Amino acid sequence: MKHMKKILTLVLALALVLGLTACGSSGDSTSGSQTSSNSDFKVGAIYINKKSDTAGYTYAHNTGIVTAMKELGLDPETQLVVQDEVPEESDAVATAVDNLVGEGCNIIFGISFGYMQAMNDKAAEYPDVIFSHATGYMSNDTNFNNYFGRAYQARYLAGIAAGLKSLETGNNNIGYVAAYGREYAETSSGINGFALGVQAVNPDATIYVKKLGAWADEVNESAFATELIQSFGCGVISQHCDSAQPQIAAENAGVFGCGYNSDMTADAPKAHLTAAIWHWDVYYKTALEAAMACDTADQFVEKMGGSAYYGGLKEGFVGISPLNEATVAPGTQDAIDKVSELITSGEWDVFTGTKLHITVGEDGTATVEKEEAPLMSDGYQLKDSQVVEMNSEIVPAGGASIEDSVITGTMNYYVQGVKEV
Repeated sequence: MKHMKKILTLVLALALVLGLTACGSSGDSTSGSQTSSNSDFKVGAIYINKKSDTAGYTYAHNTGIVTAMKELGLDPETQLVVQDEVPEESDAVATAVDNLVGEGCNIIFGISFGYMQAMNDKAAEYPDVIFSHATGYMSNDTNFNNYFGRAYQARYLAGIAAGLKSLETGNNNIGYVAAYGREYAETSSGINGFALGVQAVNPDATIYVKKLGAWADEVNESAFATELIQSFGCGVISQHCDSAQPQIAAENAGVFGCGYNSDMTADAPKAHLTAAIWHWDVYYKTALEAAMACDTADQFVEKMGGSAYYGGLKEGFVGISPLNEATVAPGTQDAIDKVSELITSGEWDVFTGTKLHITVGEDGTATVEKEEAPLMSDGYQLKDSQVVEMNSEIVPAGGASIEDSVITGTMNYYVQGVKEV
């Protein structure tokens, strides 16, 4: 009987070991198949700009991937393969994917919106490889997902910093260099979130938007910021574009700014207030853990809990960079902290029928008050291919937030107080 107990114990132990090693182990080191040793796992990445960038969009993604890999015991020097400066052209993206598959990558991240169709096509061509695309909406049920986040929440917080600075300087004109405008919900929602944050502090402020027609254009990023300063008298420059050029232009002109994607204080220490940023490592760690837990690539979407990842302040996926104490107005940190708590707790969100009114006392303490009030557009929202009336109501007073599908897909209007120039 004792021998029988020992045998049963050994059988149960063996079953436990097999159960623990079943997911993430296939004994095959080919693309899409994970081995029991993570040393064989390879990560591929396709970047719009240079991997060597020290600020901006590509820099933020690369930093996120590298950080996540290190946290998971992966070596970025030997297990990360990058194709950078890849334009948003289907042939270029397809070639980049082919190269990464040829290098044996188990998962491929593509970070630019224009990569979406090519990655969708390649996911079908290479079913043994995992594909993950940022900022888009295409996906499948097996080896291809998309990921993005509630950047508008971080934009709102940056808007608070900009609004307080506009009050301090007595200049109600704020500029915004945008990759695009109403063409994309991504840019529209960001501009609107920022504007509402500004208006919560300074309801008399106007946000002047100058759009590039490209996600990255360093020459015009600088030139458009300068134009906003010189032609429209803007005292704070915000941005939705890839480099720190708008912040550098702001510093050269003696005004202030809010960057994007990464902390740009080092680029413009006398101008930069804060930046709406992404903590891409939060997503990349989640995705890599899921990928390494798969026996085969077709399990990825299921292990991610669905084909779309959409995190925000609550998940720590978006936020703002540390405030530049040399430039921000008094009380900025307290105001931002209190609004952040409202968002992360689920008590309030940006695109609702409740407005915030933020004031800062002489002691630097912020007061945040709520008012049930309708969210109004500037009249450019399209409905059934028709332009709705000016001052149209988007959310009634006290109403719930605009749906995520609108924020990410069909928000093609600006809120009141925004002017495209």
